[in-house]
Amino acid sequence: MVAPAKGVPSMRHAAYSRDVDFGFQTVPLASKQPLVDAVFDTVARRYDLMNDLMSFGLHRAWKNAVTVALDPPRGSRAFALADVAGGTGDIAFRAVAAGGPATRVTVIDPNHEMLSVGRARAHARLRDRAVHFVEGRAECLPLPDRSQDAVAVAFGLRNVSELDVALAEAFRVLRIGGHFVALEFSTCDVPGLDQLYDLYSFRLIPTLGSLVVGDSEPYRYLVESIRRFPGPEALAAMMAAAGFGRVAYRPLSGGIVALHSGWRL
Repeated sequence: MVAPAKGVPSMRHAAYSRDVDFGFQTVPLASKQPLVDAVFDTVARRYDLMNDLMSFGLHRAWKNAVTVALDPPRGSRAFALADVAGGTGDIAFRAVAAGGPATRVTVIDPNHEMLSVGRARAHARLRDRAVHFVEGRAECLPLPDRSQDAVAVAFGLRNVSELDVALAEAFRVLRIGGHFVALEFSTCDVPGLDQLYDLYSFRLIPTLGSLVVGDSEPYRYLVESIRRFPGPEALAAMMAAAGFGRVAYRPLSGGIVALHSGWRL
């Protein structure tokens, strides 16, 4: 994995200003979560289909990389995973399939509609006992201190209102030796591909959202939120500031996404 840049940004920038990004807009801190909820209320029923269409199926390989990084034990040893902003359960189902019979996943998401889709998928896959869905926010995880072997977040950090608080919460609920893995969109670093990616993101993804979901605005926000999110080195520095050790990241698919890793040592 690539080592992060040195230097740690302020952990309380959002709290000081009380304004945060919502796509290319700046909104009061208290307004962001309701706006994000409205986005996912709209897209929940077609969320997984849109992921396939937007990424040409690549999101499946990226999420498989999260599962490999988590490395749930295949024997009888208990393994507790918190899948934060896990919504429809993609990471949870992969972890349960890869792990042993004592693997248990708590999917935590603030959006009722996304959780409803996830619960239905768990029931259809006979995963009701292994995967538990709970409504909650990344900034206030409904879990005890040092209760989880791992915490995963896939494409959810961009949507939290206070990133530094969410990272601190992930650190809080991890046991000593616990692993934090985050998959997030990043900065495309292949010359030429970056321009094509921008064209595709800003022109075609909202159009695709309009055709499939019936509304282009949620996907306009999602594209904008990628551009406003901290780069991989800045995120790695924030993870270090939250207390994580052995922090590193690895770009995937030409830097379109990055897989971040940190440990509670």
